[in-house]
This record gives sequence, structure tokens and C-alpha cells, in this order.
Amino acid sequence: MIPGKNIVDVVDIIDRSKVSLLQIQILAISFILMLFDGYDITAVALAAPAISKEWHVHRGSLGPLFGATLFAGLFGSPIFGFIGDRLGRKTGIIGGVMVFGLFTLLSVWAPSVQVLTGLRFLAGLGISGLIVVVVALNNEFAPRRLRASMVILMFLGVTFGGGLSGVVAAQTMAADGWRLLFWIGGLGPMLIGLALIFILPESIKYLAIRPSRRADLIRLLKRLAPGIDIDADAHFVVGVEKNQTRFNPSALFEKHLAILTPMFWISNACVLAVFYFINQWVPTLLSDSGVSLQHATLAVTVFQFSGTLAGVLIMRPLDRVGFIPVPILFALSIPVVFLIGRPGLPEWQLMLLLGCSGFCLLGLQFGNIAMQSPMYPTYIRSTAVGSQVLIGRVGGVLGPVIGGMMLSKLIPIEQVFHLMTIPLIVGLLSAIIITPIYLHHVHREGRGERSLDPATVLEVAP
Repeated sequence: MIPGKNIVDVVDIIDRSKVSLLQIQILAISFILMLFDGYDITAVALAAPAISKEWHVHRGSLGPLFGATLFAGLFGSPIFGFIGDRLGRKTGIIGGVMVFGLFTLLSVWAPSVQVLTGLRFLAGLGISGLIVVVVALNNEFAPRRLRASMVILMFLGVTFGGGLSGVVAAQTMAADGWRLLFWIGGLGPMLIGLALIFILPESIKYLAIRPSRRADLIRLLKRLAPGIDIDADAHFVVGVEKNQTRFNPSALFEKHLAILTPMFWISNACVLAVFYFINQWVPTLLSDSGVSLQHATLAVTVFQFSGTLAGVLIMRPLDRVGFIPVPILFALSIPVVFLIGRPGLPEWQLMLLLGCSGFCLLGLQFGNIAMQSPMYPTYIRSTAVGSQVLIGRVGGVLGPVIGGMMLSKLIPIEQVFHLMTIPLIVGLLSAIIITPIYLHHVHREGRGERSLDPATVLEVAP
């Protein structure tokens, strides 16, 4: 406590409060946003076989189309992360969802694969930016005891959306063609974006470091914790964060972050390289091998929904023991991916392996996302998560593109999947390095090592 001042710690209020209708509202909105995000990313992979036939494009040339959305993450993540830190989480989220909805809708009228690739890039700016700010918003409303759980529950929308696009494709593509996928993926987000102008609240922690938004902060705190009494002379603080509101790039590498930040970059890139290779190429590879379109789309649904199960199973262990589930999933993913490309597998065995790979890879991504955000202070959280998504998208771009290059050179599919285990081995090593450092420096918050230090407290005057 600072002598002579009435200190209100918003972190303490969030951590001590019961789950409120406000938090449930934010979680529901975020889940819907991530649903369309997952739907959009997967839709292009499902449309690829039909696009290849309509425009007479060889499958090996589809790598840029698959990678365009992911490549855009190199730009969208830092752009919208910066917007989220400077102009607010609400502004960043609405901007991201409107951008990706608009350019997804315009994809309906694309006259060629080159134009479609360009539109996918522009849509990807909004997709990647949206993820960054939504993760930051959920982290900042979640109590510490449920932080990983709430972020993962929000992120389950991605897997539901990816599976939903498979269901839509299986039921409609034969009759209505691939463009219907983009009609749904474009109009839905734009309608939601308009609604968010009126219903999406700003982050409490963001408001706490903006003196001009004091009235908005008090209104939100009373919604979060009904009956709370806030004095007129209250000074708001955000835990033990430093008295700083301007972004400083060096903050990403202070103390233990000097190791954690680059190791998380590696972990993200390795997971997404393999995930997007499988997610983008499996429908086309199965279709080329004689599997029906309906069963090829079903494979993507199995892949995505298995990841949903992973998220449900690991969210509470992540809250309780920190990063430990991540290296375990890395170790399990290596033999599963190694076996997928074996020639002559019965269809049921292939579906089983795809389900197991989805469980491991999406579980890894859930673990990374849930564990990264809390380790950064509020004033750089969106930007920091943006850097993680950016580097992850580098891997996400390289996975499908390199996979396409290997396939175009007629490298056997079995060998391609064998080579895709290399990133997973590297990711496992990075996770092994992260785990003890994370537990010591970050997860110790769960053991009650929090205090208000007058030398480091973030103060906002009335």
C-alpha cells in the first residue's frame, strides 16, 4: 500500500471475483470470432481441389494460395497488436474482423488463382491481427486461476470453425461450388463486427493505465464485481507492473524473457509449420489418391475436432502446473506425424492418425497461446502476443509452401511426412528449455507471490 493513497488493484479485483456475466459475454464473443477465424483459414484448403479443377492449376502450384493468409500474419499481427496497445483492444478487434470479413467476401468474385491469392493475403492481415488482440482481451479479463482455461475455451472456436467449414463443404460444394464457403466466411464476420461496436467492452487493464478513461473503468469494474465500493479519490494500479505505458521493444527481452521470448517463437513456428502443412494439404492429397471429396473434408473435420478435445483436456492442467503439458504433447506428436504418410494405410487408420495429430498439434498451439500472454505486462501485451503470432505464422507459411515444393518435385508423401517431424523435434527441445524457466519466473504468481511495491506500482491518478 502507498501511504496516504487509496489504492485499487484491478488485478486483485479480477483474481478474487467470481466468474461474472461480463466475463461470460466476452468469452462468448471471442469464441464466435475465433469460430469464423478457423472457418476462414480452413475454407481455402477445402476449396482447393475444386479451384484446381476449375482453373486448371496443378496441386503443386497451390502453395502460395495456402500460404498467403499465413504470410499476411507477418504484417497483420504487429499492425493490429500496435493498434490494440495504442487505441484499445476494442478498436483492434473490430478493425481486424472487418478487414478479414471484407476481403474474404471479395474472394467470391476472384477471376483467377492469382487474384484469389492476393485477396487471401489481405484477409490474412485481419485474421492474424484479430487473434492477437482477442487473446490479450481474454487474458486481461480472466482471473489467474482460470486464465489458461478461458483463453483455451475462447480458442476452441478455431477448431469448431475449422470443423464447421468441413461440414459446410461436404454438404454444399458438390451442388453450389466452392464460392459459397467464402460467402459465409465473409458476410458473417462483417455482421459481427458491426454488432461489436455496441456490445464489446474495453479491457479493464487497458483502461486502468489510461487516466482519461477513468469513468469507463469504474463502470466496467462494477459490472465485473457488483457491489464493489470505489472511493472518489481511488488510484488504480495493475498489480506490480512497471510505471510505464509506452512500448519499448527491449521489454520483450527483459530478465527471464530474454530466453522465454525467443524459445516461444521457436515453439510457435515449429507447431504451426506442421499444423498448416497437414491442414492445408490433406484434402488435396486425399482427393488425388482417390478418396471421395466428402471423406476428404471429413478428414479435416476429424483433424480439427480432435484438437477441440485436446483443448478441453489440457486447459485445467495448464492452470495448475503451467507449461508442463506442452513438451509432453510435442513428444507424442513426433511418432504420429511420422506414420501419417505411410502408403497403403486403410482409410480408418489414416483418420485415426489425423485425429491424433490434430489432438497433439492443436493442443500444443492452445498451450503456447494460453501460456504466453500472461508473461507480458499490460502496456505491451498485444504487441508481445503479436510478435509470437508473427513468428508462428512464419512457420505456418513455410510448412505448406515447403510441403508443396517437395510434392512438386515428386518426393514420396511418406518422406515428406518424415521430414515434417524435424520441426517437432526442434519444438520439443525449445519446450524443454522453457518449462523450468516458466515455472520459476511466471507460474509462481499462482503461489501467491504478488504484492504492491511502491517502487514498481503502476499508478493512475484521478
